[in-house]
Amino acid sequence: MFKAVLRGLAAASLNVLPLTVPAPAYAAETLPLTEAVADLPLGTESRDGYDRDAFRHWNADANPSDGCNTRAEVLISEAVEPPTVGPNCRLTGGRWWSYYEQVWVTSASGLDIDHMVPLAESWDSGASAWTAQRREAYANDQGAVVSLVAVTARSNRSKADQDPAQGLPPAADVHCRYVAEWVATKLRWSLTADEAEAASLRDVAAGCPDQTVTYEPVT
Repeated sequence: MFKAVLRGLAAASLNVLPLTVPAPAYAAETLPLTEAVADLPLGTESRDGYDRDAFRHWNADANPSDGCNTRAEVLISEAVEPPTVGPNCRLTGGRWWSYYEQVWVTSASGLDIDHMVPLAESWDSGASAWTAQRREAYANDQGAVVSLVAVTARSNRSKADQDPAQGLPPAADVHCRYVAEWVATKLRWSLTADEAEAASLRDVAAGCPDQTVTYEPVT
């Protein structure tokens, strides 16, 4: 009888103990831009083997039933005046502010979704060693508002694969913001910076004493 009671207690205890230990949460961190730049790991970039198709995008995101892919989701979330969302996530109307050159856009077809750190640059900076699943997550990252940016097709294609050492947005007033978002994305995804890139980031950061960087690392 006594042994039966012990077995019952042991079974009951198993029902209340967690079966797995949850992974530690990574809290968002905010720090001055100059410190964030200093936190970037330095590395030598290489584009060997790069293929844009290695980054699957745009995917159906977390809610495939709504018919909206990542591109459409970003357009909807960044609209200053919301568009009408029709069948198959067709967007009509709406108004957007393309901050790279500071112009208004009134047609979704006139916008590109820019990867703040371009896919090729991410490959150079560490993504070449990632799994296909992690590259897809990067290419469709809506977990941070700065990772994907709705801008004019012209400005996105002018930027191409350049890093801040090679070019900055045409509107000088947004350089502090742009560099902060670039650094936040690299820190979020543990991407490196080469020497020329880091030097350019430091130069811009020196003129942005009030700019902060907020990022949450991807596990």
